[in-house]
Amino acid sequence: MTFWLLLTVNSVTFGGLLFLLSAGFSLIFGLMRIPNLTHGSMFMVGAYLGTSLLSGALGFSLNFWVAALIAAVEVALLGALMERLLLRRLAGQQLAQVLVTLGVSFMAADLCLMGWGGDPISVATPPHLAGFIRIAGAAFSLYRMAVILIAVVFAIALWLMLERTRLGAMIRAGVDDPQMARVVGIRVSQLFTIVFALGAGLAGFAGVISGPILSVYPGLDQDMLPLALVVVILGGTGSLLGSFVGSIVIGFIYNFGQALLPELAYFVLFLPMVLVLVLRPQGLFGGQIL
Repeated sequence: MTFWLLLTVNSVTFGGLLFLLSAGFSLIFGLMRIPNLTHGSMFMVGAYLGTSLLSGALGFSLNFWVAALIAAVEVALLGALMERLLLRRLAGQQLAQVLVTLGVSFMAADLCLMGWGGDPISVATPPHLAGFIRIAGAAFSLYRMAVILIAVVFAIALWLMLERTRLGAMIRAGVDDPQMARVVGIRVSQLFTIVFALGAGLAGFAGVISGPILSVYPGLDQDMLPLALVVVILGGTGSLLGSFVGSIVIGFIYNFGQALLPELAYFVLFLPMVLVLVLRPQGLFGGQIL
């Protein structure tokens, strides 16, 4: 019983991290109609920036949560610059945009390798969350429970932004029909920058808070990007609900697959994606992609 409870909590925790990574990715894909293949790199860059802010490598050491927020802002700025300087010049050229984002992801990986080396970096759990809580006779990490709570808070905040604010209405209009959004006066190009920066910032923040669970290492981007792609395909592009449900589902499939069927873990992981692509190409909660 304890094994199943621990595996369930670990699955929900991992699903929460995937949601923070995939929510912005889904909105970027839904609004800009391109898969942003640098999104995994944003996750990794945020994680590495967080380790530098925490370790004192820059001459000072910050509180864990302050470091996570600063890293998120820095990655958001990098995302905005990338959209402004590169992707905007390739508007409508989907193949070129995909190739550029893929190339930038390789460049980011090499820069991280050069700056932080090839050894994995362990990130200490924040001292106030280093303990455990006992439920039904099983000990659960306070930090993992905090990550679940953070993911829920971000999900509610993003839902309120999308459903209750003017910016959210414009983003939803741009996702549903960008041509009509332009006709009614919405500056979709500015939405591109805002959504791209928001998605990058969420990925960077997720990278930092994943450090105590996953550690930080070269190739982290390539490990996380396929999972985010599966979540977006499963949940549907541009759908916050789809990102949330898809992240939790993939979190369970990934953890239970690794624990129970390690030799078939990736088969079990990608099978739902294949079925969704065949039976419902727009995803469980998304609209038509094209």
